[in-house]
Amino acid sequence: MSDGRLPRLAEIPAFTAYIAEGWDTPARTPGLVPGAARAAAAHRARLAEALPGATVVVSAGRAPVRSNDTAYDFRVDSDFYWLTGCVAENAVAVVRDGAATVYLPPPARPGDTGFFADAAHGELWVGPSPSPAEWSAALGAEVLPLPDFTGPPAGALVTGGAEPSREVRRVLAELRMIKDEWEVAQLREAVDRTVEGFAAVLAEVPAAIAGGGERWLQGTFDRYARTYGNGPGYASIVGSGPHAPTLHWVRCDGPVLPDELLLLDMGVETRAHYTADVTRTFPVSGAFSPAQRQVHDLVERAHRAGLAQVAPGRPFTAFHHAAMEVIARGLHDWGLLPVSVDEALSEHGQHHRRYLICGIGHHLGLDVHDCASSRYEAYQGARMAPGMVLTVEPGLYFHAHDLTVPPELRGIGVRIEDDLLVTADGAENLSAALPIDASGLENWNKENV
Repeated sequence: MSDGRLPRLAEIPAFTAYIAEGWDTPARTPGLVPGAARAAAAHRARLAEALPGATVVVSAGRAPVRSNDTAYDFRVDSDFYWLTGCVAENAVAVVRDGAATVYLPPPARPGDTGFFADAAHGELWVGPSPSPAEWSAALGAEVLPLPDFTGPPAGALVTGGAEPSREVRRVLAELRMIKDEWEVAQLREAVDRTVEGFAAVLAEVPAAIAGGGERWLQGTFDRYARTYGNGPGYASIVGSGPHAPTLHWVRCDGPVLPDELLLLDMGVETRAHYTADVTRTFPVSGAFSPAQRQVHDLVERAHRAGLAQVAPGRPFTAFHHAAMEVIARGLHDWGLLPVSVDEALSEHGQHHRRYLICGIGHHLGLDVHDCASSRYEAYQGARMAPGMVLTVEPGLYFHAHDLTVPPELRGIGVRIEDDLLVTADGAENLSAALPIDASGLENWNKENV
């Protein structure tokens, strides 16, 4: 009589023999983005120049656990991808003098017990998986099975693990500030797809008003990003009415209110993992009210002042200070500052920051807040240079419960954000296809709803 327990399939010879037979050979070529391996080789050469003779060990990472035995989708570590062009979970790369050895979990194919018993690597579970040899041909680098990796060599600089090297993360972050032509092309694609995604979202505004709410619009963009890229580059922000002033309103669980503003902060991440980061604020009704337009016009003036400061040789903070001065003067003219403009802008004042607590921009690339491990003097304290891609994003955020704000302005949040490539003689606005001014946004809204 059976005791009710299911037998372990791996212990049944008849089953293991039968499941190992009768399989054709599927296509197992790694799905690399065209040009990724060549770009990675150039990146390794730059690293070798920055750290001559150094051995760098970088990990691809693993998908974090969502709950119990389920995990979030895997997203490769940005430094690992920049150096290898490879997207493989739990992989390790050893990089030295411009060459890389990549260690990957070996696939489990017919004839291996893991083929049917290993949910992480068995091809019955995860689909056809390239071998180390197939990866090597695609990457132009030595690729070995992960069990062959015996640990970082003595003296190696390690980006992960128990004792990561901040130095190598810093060096990689600062190298990644200057994008090459392949990276700029990826960012152009990311921005272009993002603009298309904005149009797709606006087309769904009637459905959102009818009951789908903010989450319907968030889902619309995320579906678009997943279809035409790797997915959203960060948690999409969709804020209607009183939610718009909340800087990171990623809950997106409120209604879309027909007479209020709709703040959309969204970015498509390409299949090469470069992301856009664009924000516009639309009137859901199709036309700004006088109070909404008053706020939007001030943010627009600040935005244009910031854009005008993006050029090679200028301090990275130039666009921040230019936009902040416009905001402070505007708020002072409205009677919202308890001090003079000069005092507000001083390091001991900053009263205007009550309504604009965040900075005005950041580097953009493989991460939405790219190059974050850089030194201050290489980032905020540095000067802009050709090849940098950055955002400019001033805003005003008047919370509905802020009693320092006139009632007609409470609950209004506006942000304008563009992605800019610093060129040899100025800057190119990669997201210029989206209007900046209130009238242009009203017309663009009408064209797409």
